[in-house]
Amino acid sequence: MKSEKSVFDRLSAINVNEHVEKKDNLTYLSWAWAWSVTKKECPDASYKILPTEYDDDLGFMCHSEVTIEGQTLEMWLPVMDGKNKSMKKKPYSYPTKYGDKQVDAATTFDINKTMMRCLVKNLAMFGLGIYIYAGEDLPDTQVVEEIKPPTRLVALVKDSDEWKKVLKYVATNKSKGLAFIGKQLNTQYNISVELKKEIASLCD
Repeated sequence: MKSEKSVFDRLSAINVNEHVEKKDNLTYLSWAWAWSVTKKECPDASYKILPTEYDDDLGFMCHSEVTIEGQTLEMWLPVMDGKNKSMKKKPYSYPTKYGDKQVDAATTFDINKTMMRCLVKNLAMFGLGIYIYAGEDLPDTQVVEEIKPPTRLVALVKDSDEWKKVLKYVATNKSKGLAFIGKQLNTQYNISVELKKEIASLCD
């Protein structure tokens, strides 16, 4: 008997936290677990891994298609390294304020991993783990705990107790990126240029 709840309602209510892994700035959900859970909840689910596209300037782009209960959704995902930089057929470098950074050439292993991550992202379009992409920690009504703005900014001093709190906050939220972290910290602290550079280096 078909559930009265929609596919999205059923899949988005599943807590995936125990199956999430973090590496560098990226968050991963096991594709094998994600597909197993989807098939248990939606037995008719099927997927296709479509041809990988390549552009000399942009790099590789993986493409998948998932069909559940008559609805088909597509998803794309570029092949990226741990710093969210597109991988290409040949290695290349790009400039940063800390010097040039190297991006290795993509291998078939990198492309295969991205194909399966693309599938997981495709399943998120149907609800499974979608709260991860929204930057949340739990499904449904749970929201991310953010630094609350005080009535007056606190001058941030290195090696102070507040600085230790900031270091812990940066380490915990590194995967959200420097822009997110900077925005949150600026609501609470008055940060010198030197400390901003140090915080940025911790997010690199």
